Amino acid sequence: MDEPAETMEAPETLRRFNDPIHDYIPFSSLVCTFIDTGHFQRLRYIKQLGVSYYVWPGASHNRFEHCLGVAYLARKLAEHLQKTQPSLGITNRHILCVELAGLCHDLGHGPWSHVWDGMFIPKATNGKKKWKHEDASEMMFDDMVNKYNLDISPDEVILVKALIAGDVTRCELGTTMPFLFEIVANKRNGIDVDKFDYIARDAHAIGDRNNLSLTRLIHSARVIKHEICFDIKDANQIYELCYTRFSLHKRIYNHKTAKAIEYMIIDALLAAEHHMKIIDLIDKPDRYLFLTDDVLTRIEMSTEDTLQEARDIIERIRVRNLYKVVDYKVYPWDYRERCRKNITPERIVEAARKVASGSDNTLVGELSPSHVIVNLSPLHYGMEDKNPLEFVRFYSKHSPMVAHPGSRDTISSLMPDSFGEVLLRIFTKEARFFGIIQRAYRELVQTAFNETEDIWFPEPSGVLTPTPEPPSTPRQNKRTFSRNLSLGSLSERDLARPNPFTDAQNSPLILNIDNRKRQRNEIGHEGSPPHKRKAM
Repeated sequence: MDEPAETMEAPETLRRFNDPIHDYIPFSSLVCTFIDTGHFQRLRYIKQLGVSYYVWPGASHNRFEHCLGVAYLARKLAEHLQKTQPSLGITNRHILCVELAGLCHDLGHGPWSHVWDGMFIPKATNGKKKWKHEDASEMMFDDMVNKYNLDISPDEVILVKALIAGDVTRCELGTTMPFLFEIVANKRNGIDVDKFDYIARDAHAIGDRNNLSLTRLIHSARVIKHEICFDIKDANQIYELCYTRFSLHKRIYNHKTAKAIEYMIIDALLAAEHHMKIIDLIDKPDRYLFLTDDVLTRIEMSTEDTLQEARDIIERIRVRNLYKVVDYKVYPWDYRERCRKNITPERIVEAARKVASGSDNTLVGELSPSHVIVNLSPLHYGMEDKNPLEFVRFYSKHSPMVAHPGSRDTISSLMPDSFGEVLLRIFTKEARFFGIIQRAYRELVQTAFNETEDIWFPEPSGVLTPTPEPPSTPRQNKRTFSRNLSLGSLSERDLARPNPFTDAQNSPLILNIDNRKRQRNEIGHEGSPPHKRKAM
C-alpha cells in the first residue's frame, strides 16, 4: 500500500453516471467492475428511505445511486487531502480503497433498509442474533470479490472492510493513517461523506431545499494530528448538516404513517417466516443476493394457506387501512429509559382494565398487548444529547495546523441546551380499540411518571375520529375512506358539520369536534398549551 502514486486513468476510459445530486460522476474501469456485479446491482431494488416512499412519492431513490454518490464524494475528499497535504503520503491505491469502501458500504442492507436490521431481525430472532447491515456488507463484499475474481489484493480487501466499519484497529493503516477511516464511516463525530450524500439526496427527493454546500465542506477539510478538521468559517455548515439530520429523522424517517406501515410490514414478514424461513438466508450470500423489497410481492403472489395472514396484512397496506396513531408525546432525552420501562403494551392493557367501565368491559376483555404498539424513537443531532460540534475540530487561516473543538463562544449562542429528545407514539392495530387505549395510555403517563401538573396531550395529527372497521367483504361493499385529515385543513363549515362518530353520547372515549375546536382556539397561533403560555 506504500507504492508511489499511479498515473490517473485516461479520461476516455472513464464511465460517467448522470446523478441528480452530483451531476455527472466519473468512475474508472476498475471501479466499474465492482458496479457491474449482481451484488451491487441488487441495490437497485432496495429503497433508500424504505417505506417513506409510501408517504413521499418522490422518495423513490434506491441504495444503488446513494452508494455511487458516497463513492464519488469519498474519492473527492481523499484526492483533496492528497493534493493539499502531500506529506500525508496518500497514494492512488489508498484513494481506490476509500472509493470502494464508499461504493460497497451498503451492500448488506436488507429490504426497506433500516426496517430490516433495526426491526425485523431482532423480532424474528427474539434478540438472540446480533446482526448489522455493516457485517452483511463485508460478507457480500467478500463474496463479490471471490465470485467475480475482481482485481483487488487480499490486503486491500482487509483495508476496504476496515474502512466500511470505520475501525482503525483492524489493519496497520489504522495506526499510520487513521484519518482515512473518517472519510466513509466516521466513528469519532459522524461527519463523513455517507452523511453528506444521504442528507442531500433525501432532502432533494422529498422536495426540501437546503443550503448545504458539499463541495465547500470537502475543500474545507484538512488533516491535523491525524484527524479530519474543518475551517472555522464552515462551522455553521457543519451545524446545519447536523440539524438537517435531526430534522429529516423527525419529519421524514419517523413520520407516523411511515412508522405504521413499517410495523405492518414487520407483522407480515413475521407471519410468513414459518413458511418462507427468511432468517435462514441472512448468512448465505448466494441467497441473500435475492432478498430485496420485492419480498412483499412474492408473498402476495403465493397461494399457500399458511401465508394468508401475511397476505391480509399486505392487503391492508395496499388499500391504506393502516394501524392508527392513538397518541404521542415528546419527552426529554433523559426520559428514554423511563419511557422504555414504564410505557409498554402490557402496562397499557393493564391500565385499560382499570379505567374501563360499563360497555367498555367487553371491549377491554378482547384487548391484548398484541393490539398495542409502543414506538420509541430517539432523535438527535448525531451524538445523542451532546453538541456534535464539540466532537469536530476547527482551524483558522491564521493557524492552519492548530485545531480546537467547536463551542458556543465561537459559533453561536443560539444553540439548544439539549441536542436530543425522545418521540413516543402509541399505535393500535384495530381502530375499535382507539378510545380505550388512549385513555389507558394517558392514565398510565400520569401514574408512571408521578406527574402532578396538568399534562398537555396534543391530539394525534389528523386523527379526528376512530375509523370504523372495514366491511368483511370489501370487494362487495364500499370501503370507508381511511385517510386522516389534518385539523388545520378543515374549514369552519367542516368543523360545524355534524359527525356521528364524534357524538359524545355514542363515543364517550373520543373528544368531539366542539372540544377540538375549542382546544384549537385556546392554543392559538403559538402552538403551546394554555397553561404553559406566558402572559403578554
